[in-house]
Amino acid sequence: MKLIEAFNNTGKIVIQKGCKEVVKTVANELKGYTKGAQILIADDGKNPELESVFYIGLSNDYFFEKNYFEKAIMNHPNGFFHFCIDEKGGGKLIVSKEGLCYSAFRYVVDFLNDRDINDFKIGKDFEASFLNQKVLWDHFFAQGGRTQRNMDREKYVQGLARFGFNQIEVNSLAYPMAMEWGPVGEVYPMFYTYMAALDQFVYSELNRGIYPYYYLKANLTMLKKNVQLARKYGLTPGLFCCEPRNVPEKLFRRYPMLRGGRVDHPFRSFEPRYTLTIAHPKVREHYKEMIQKLLKEVPDLGYITIWTNDSGSGYEYTKSLYVGRNGGPYLIREWKSDEEIAKVAGENILRFLRTIRDAASEINPEFRVITRLESFYGEHDTVWAGLSDRIDVEANTLLARGWVEIPYKHPKYEDIKEIAGTPYQYYLDKNEKKCIDELDSKGSAIHINISHGGCLQMFEPLIGIPYPWLTFSKIKSMKELGVKYLSHLGGINPPDLAPFSINHEVFKEFQFNPDMNIDESINKIAKKWAGEKCYKELVESWKYAEEAIKSFPIMTLLYCIYGFTWYRLWIRPLVPNIEAISENERRYYEEFMCTTPHNPNNVDLAKDVLFELTTQERAEKTVERMDKNLWQNIDKAINILDKSYNNNPDSFVLYDQKERLRALKYWFRTYRNVAAWIAGVHGYINSKSDEDRKRYKSLVKEMINSEIDNTKELISLWETTKVEFMAISGVGETPLIHGEEFGEQLKKKIELMKKHINEEPYIDPDYMMRRAGLIWP
Repeated sequence: MKLIEAFNNTGKIVIQKGCKEVVKTVANELKGYTKGAQILIADDGKNPELESVFYIGLSNDYFFEKNYFEKAIMNHPNGFFHFCIDEKGGGKLIVSKEGLCYSAFRYVVDFLNDRDINDFKIGKDFEASFLNQKVLWDHFFAQGGRTQRNMDREKYVQGLARFGFNQIEVNSLAYPMAMEWGPVGEVYPMFYTYMAALDQFVYSELNRGIYPYYYLKANLTMLKKNVQLARKYGLTPGLFCCEPRNVPEKLFRRYPMLRGGRVDHPFRSFEPRYTLTIAHPKVREHYKEMIQKLLKEVPDLGYITIWTNDSGSGYEYTKSLYVGRNGGPYLIREWKSDEEIAKVAGENILRFLRTIRDAASEINPEFRVITRLESFYGEHDTVWAGLSDRIDVEANTLLARGWVEIPYKHPKYEDIKEIAGTPYQYYLDKNEKKCIDELDSKGSAIHINISHGGCLQMFEPLIGIPYPWLTFSKIKSMKELGVKYLSHLGGINPPDLAPFSINHEVFKEFQFNPDMNIDESINKIAKKWAGEKCYKELVESWKYAEEAIKSFPIMTLLYCIYGFTWYRLWIRPLVPNIEAISENERRYYEEFMCTTPHNPNNVDLAKDVLFELTTQERAEKTVERMDKNLWQNIDKAINILDKSYNNNPDSFVLYDQKERLRALKYWFRTYRNVAAWIAGVHGYINSKSDEDRKRYKSLVKEMINSEIDNTKELISLWETTKVEFMAISGVGETPLIHGEEFGEQLKKKIELMKKHINEEPYIDPDYMMRRAGLIWP
């Protein structure tokens, strides 16, 4: 008898009175696998010995023998579940901790369902591969993509629990954008809509009345709704904040001597932003009061992840502040040496982190504070030495200092090293182990970043791109190195919008079966989705798709992630002289770009603010590599699915995957054509001979024709598909997410590219200074 058949014979499902919400959730879902079993609440402290009774509970429930549990937890320190069942449907699902309960249940019914019950009659323990897993920058649930249309928020949370997550970000704003303002033309207010700070939910006596009470109440209500969903599926709620974040100027009119560091990006902002000085005890008390207010509202908040020195936040006198080392008057005199300033700045960081941890621990003694280190390249040694109990680190690697020196390389192109946190960082170097162990000895921990399809860290704004073998390689490497804590960049693909997320399925099985054979597992999942008749074609398409993905040469990481949306690469016209398009004609995309009116990126795709994103040489190499290595693989993947779907028109998974890979192909082609624009326009401008100019002008014209054709195909996909293949807002476009007018914007793009195809390539070298000198309303 198969396991799933035994559940048909289950007559009663027993849970304990007062059990966690997730136990009730599992009981109700298990009932759907039976022939109408009753759910009984046991409240007499006894274990009723009845036939066809299945028990569900956590380690603290009465029917888990204490001695067995204590021995098992020693053998399985990451957590485990115990499962047994007989032919009459009687048995147990006992889980060592709340955060594993739902994923354990889903593992049983999804991966063990066709196993013989004789394998489980005496009971079997299944250990979790990782101690803890949290979302990091949960794009769709809490951050910039939270207005995604047609997304079921409960199904999203259910998906997190199903795939093995233990923790979830809940500090999502109730509004599409934060309540922040700035001068006309400034882009800075956009950066407050994600990683919402503590003062967006509660106030202290220090800042009472600064934000409207109705605004704070709406955000706190949203946070509590998120927490309710988290509890239903056993996830620990947590916060992901930019701190210390700047505060409105009216607070400094109230407390002029509490002004701290200037933290805004001077190119993206038109007026300075300042934090409160956390060197002052009154400000630290302000933070203590806010975090404790939140924990009194939600006592089971388990952690806060703090990112800083970005998006209107920063620590005083740290080297990587956008405007350099600066701050309030209470830390150090500004004419001290760089080493002396770095030491006190690092100590100030640690004091702030301890303030948050200690204040939260008065309510939740297990509360953890997590920080990233890249911002502290100037203060790294001081911060590293001061990390201690439940003050953790989050990183792509511990073998680097700052943002640049990452000791990893692209799997196909060794010269490309800009891969941190992406699917291309597909393994962990064994030398990471020493740093991991050092943190562990302090009571601290490293939360290693991984990206496997959350629409943030690669191919944004696409949803559900498959690369299961790369996913498996990374998690297997982390497991072998003893990593216990994972941070999943971007979250997951919304399960109701991307029902066939093979990357997540691989991860779900690995959580309780790290010895899995990856090829056998992928075949089994494909067979479940596509059936015996055409599962092989599905697997074959994934192989070619992943080969295409591995053949993709990153020219600049910004354009692979959120920058693809920020700079509207899919809807802006790629023409020889962007500024030749009238301002009125450009408004449809420029008004929603993450750019100021004097940002060189408006007219030069190789630049952003004062950064050189890439070079002409690298752009040419990108075009060459994509044309040589990529198209044949993505085309084979699509053709296999197209042929198989035509023969099996009832197979939605074939259609779904075909449409997503079509979108990926069009994404690749636009990226390739952005590279061709940079190579062609810069090559034309920099050429010394007529022959070279003619060649580069030809490249530009070929690029335009290619992008027009590409955009036509993208429009066809947009207008005909039944698949939600990309992030689209349901309430209106923002710089972080496209709106439902996407298709019409693509048509405007084609119109303008046709109109300007024959112009001379040109970039005004004085664009930035000229635009900055204009009178601005």
